Amino acid sequence: MFSFSNIQKYHSDLIKNRTSCEIAVRYYLEKIREKSHLNAFVEVFEEEAIKKAKHLDAERKTGKSIRKLHGVVIAVKDVICYKDHKVTAASLILKNFTSLYTASALQFLINEDAIIIGSCNCDEFAMGNTNENSVYGAVLNPLDELKVPGGSSGGSAVAVSAGLCMVSLGSDTGGSVRQPADFCGITGLKPGYGRISRYGLIAYASSFDQIGIFGTNIPDIGLLLQVMSKPDPLDSTIDLESPVFNYDDSLPVQKFSICILKQTMEHPALDPEIKNTIQLLADRLNNDGHKVSLVEFELLPYIVPAYYVLTTGEASSNLARYDGVRYGHRSLQQADNLTEFYKQNRSEGFGIEVKRRIMLGTFVLSSGFFDEYFNKAQKIRRMLKDKVNEIFSSHDIVLMPTSPVTAFPIGESEKDPVAMYLADIYTVFANLTGIPAISVPLFSHSDNMPFSAQIMSNKGDELILLQVSNMLMRDYKVNRTNN
Repeated sequence: MFSFSNIQKYHSDLIKNRTSCEIAVRYYLEKIREKSHLNAFVEVFEEEAIKKAKHLDAERKTGKSIRKLHGVVIAVKDVICYKDHKVTAASLILKNFTSLYTASALQFLINEDAIIIGSCNCDEFAMGNTNENSVYGAVLNPLDELKVPGGSSGGSAVAVSAGLCMVSLGSDTGGSVRQPADFCGITGLKPGYGRISRYGLIAYASSFDQIGIFGTNIPDIGLLLQVMSKPDPLDSTIDLESPVFNYDDSLPVQKFSICILKQTMEHPALDPEIKNTIQLLADRLNNDGHKVSLVEFELLPYIVPAYYVLTTGEASSNLARYDGVRYGHRSLQQADNLTEFYKQNRSEGFGIEVKRRIMLGTFVLSSGFFDEYFNKAQKIRRMLKDKVNEIFSSHDIVLMPTSPVTAFPIGESEKDPVAMYLADIYTVFANLTGIPAISVPLFSHSDNMPFSAQIMSNKGDELILLQVSNMLMRDYKVNRTNN
């Protein structure tokens, strides 16, 4: 019976002929069929995955040395382009659209002999934090099928949490990797903006979006980040000034300087049990010789409004191209003029959450309100970046919750969409400032759902982020909170 714990052991087993890539792929294909009701995948690449597995097995038998991701089974979010495969962003507007090229980050994985097993469900155009806003229907949380898996990369998170692949890719605009990782009890990394090429990632908000990684352990995530962290002439936003990322989990762990933003622990939306547990973690770290400091953060009330003003403004611009003229959904209704033609295509093709954000974005970009909203939000963003520089001048990392609550019931977002936006309060900070952040699954709530500690580091410091996360997973992971 095939089992997976980490890539290093998997490769060891392959080299020693204890298993094969074909056995691994067939195992995951069977698991995907067994768990199809979770609705994690929108398309499974069964034939080509088996074909590539057989090819890699035959190649390995010749004695050829294996590449870094030889036979690693990976799922990708349905916003990441893969040549000759459908990519729809979980939207009717892109129904049956086939990509003409492969995203650079995905190509880097394929070049290292990764096996791509399928594309995963998500919130439409990555807009949402429940994975209920999809033309393919809601994704279910494998830990409690009556609750949401988080979003927008819920399908990718579920694929790892339910054991349907080894690792997966998502995208994170305001927490869309970290929050579903938190809800599903796995690890989710958002690299710093510009660390990984965004070429081939369908845009939601271009100055926020970043491809992220889901996994069950830090070394696997570090390996994928290392493979994908390459310069790309096709993406002008790549950060060429950050040092080359090279993950090494054998490096000695030092004592870290840890910042806790005071107002994040005092927010009324924060579940008391989560608050107490994060505080206990901070106390333990301090007692173990790490320096833990409390820092004032008066800007907390402004980060969610600023985030939604800026991201919806960018979304309104980015999604203007989807009009049903060259590709995607085209209404069967007869239109009297071009404006009516566009209106019908977009009204039918976009879901309610995408429409809501397009309308909000169009409003904040309009001539009468641009200065009042968009420009003010940009000023808040500038102030947040200044605060980041101040924090990391004397601290290695920031510690806070990933989400104020554990996974909530399916359907709750329909009752109060604004409350769902406010649930992003702890994650959007990293996207507004472009710094890396990770959700580390350390705890179990009394409601039997997992929750995480979120760690942030300075831009370009993903290595220290993963070092701290590895230490936490090894030394501070607990099974039950202490109330």
